[in-house]
Amino acid sequence: MVEPKIAAKSPSKVSLQAGKRYAWCTCGQSSGQPFCDGSHKGTGFAPKLFEVEKDGDYFLCQCKRTGKAPFCDGTHSSLG
Repeated sequence: MVEPKIAAKSPSKVSLQAGKRYAWCTCGQSSGQPFCDGSHKGTGFAPKLFEVEKDGDYFLCQCKRTGKAPFCDGTHSSLG
């Protein structure tokens, strides 16, 4: 599979609601980062669906290299 596009080399701070389903962009092509807008169609990528347990602010990965998708794990700091 092709590597996803790096949308940004920093996380996106977003306010999320408990129990609501979100679709995180895995391809890096969405114009609505960090969320999916369907730009992945035909690429072999698919959004990662997720929910959070508590309302609050979360940092979502935009470099698409995190080991804790969809959450940022700091991997962006090691990218060139």
